[in-house]
Amino acid sequence: MTKTEITEAYRAYIACLNRQDWERIHEHVADRVTYNGAVIGVHGYREMLVEDFRAIPDLAFNIALLVCDPPVIASRLIFDCTPKDVLFGLPVNGKRVRFEENVFYQYQQGKIAAVWSIIDKAAVAAQL
Repeated sequence: MTKTEITEAYRAYIACLNRQDWERIHEHVADRVTYNGAVIGVHGYREMLVEDFRAIPDLAFNIALLVCDPPVIASRLIFDCTPKDVLFGLPVNGKRVRFEENVFYQYQQGKIAAVWSIIDKAAVAAQL
């Protein structure tokens, strides 16, 4: 895939997440996707995201920075949201928080095959 193709595919993936269009997640994520080195598969990946939206009803993925070096794309995502209860083991309990995620994705055959994610949990703790 070219830079343009990966960038367009990634933006379509983020739009799919923000729509919570779980029936189409397989169009963006490979069957045997890995997350931080563990094979969780597309179904495990989907369930992880569904749980994120359950815990954070106003969750929205906002791209702040995007860098592409095929077959990898790196993104800095910004979250400004109100988790219902516990987030990252922290008792947020409905307080609005802002945090970032730095994430790398590796594409294979047009789909996300590997994800490496680091979430700034310390930023959440500092706001409580």
